[in-house]
Amino acid sequence: MEFQQEIRGFLMSRRARITPEQAGLPYVGGNRRVKGLRREEVAMLAGLSVEYYTRMERGQLGGASESVLDAIARALQLDDDERAHLYDLARSVAPGSRRKRPERTSPITASVHQVLDSMSVPAVVQNGRLDLLAANDLGRALYVDLFTMAGQPPNLARYVFLDPRAEAYYIDLEEAKDQVVAVLRATAGRDPLDRQVTELIGELSTRSTDFSTRWAKHNVRRHSRGRKVVHHPAVGRMHLAYDDFALPGDPHVSITTYTADPGTPSADGLTLLATWAETQKQPQKQPQTAHDEVRPDRPRHP
Repeated sequence: MEFQQEIRGFLMSRRARITPEQAGLPYVGGNRRVKGLRREEVAMLAGLSVEYYTRMERGQLGGASESVLDAIARALQLDDDERAHLYDLARSVAPGSRRKRPERTSPITASVHQVLDSMSVPAVVQNGRLDLLAANDLGRALYVDLFTMAGQPPNLARYVFLDPRAEAYYIDLEEAKDQVVAVLRATAGRDPLDRQVTELIGELSTRSTDFSTRWAKHNVRRHSRGRKVVHHPAVGRMHLAYDDFALPGDPHVSITTYTADPGTPSADGLTLLATWAETQKQPQKQPQTAHDEVRPDRPRHP
């Protein structure tokens, strides 16, 4: 991912979505050639010169102070996730930022597996690429389609955009796709030197025009908590709340848990999911063949 191109696309997309009226600027009649705010209007709102803001929108964010970044964030009405993304992009072009990052050790220790196994709700460990790195039995049961995918580790982005089973699993597949793209966009901005993230984005862009179209919108979101509705192939529809808990050693790898409101059909669904998960662990009994069958008129031999 080209850093300057990413900065340009993000700032232009945020500028295009704000009308002068939304920014509190006086109404001026006539046709506007630019959708949203003009560069000079953003510069004025941020208290910057037009030349300086133009250079920044062209990708020259390196060296920008926090006060300047905050001023741009206010002018463009960025939310918390978008503001964090802007700071990540600025760091990506700061002097010395392109040094090779050290190799990370896996934060999924034996104690993490013990924590997962002790949970009575579905739980998975995922990273910013949306790889499912570990799971308890209920987590594997909840995402049974992903854990049977050919590529390992299972990846939510590949599932949502490339696996036809996702259409039946997600009640609102469009929302799921938007969220996946926004999370990947935030991940890519946070760690632009992550080769695996770049390769995943390239793969999805090549194999899915749907992904490419959504990627071009430059929306960002940090995966932390929310709600989703799924239709499990064995249990049926469930309304679930999810929460992320960052693991020590890598704040971008987290345990995600899934719960349902007590006394609801979805809570009953999770109970049924646990029962179904137990049946999947039991070895399947093989039917006897005619050769193995013991007939009552034939004596047994020791």
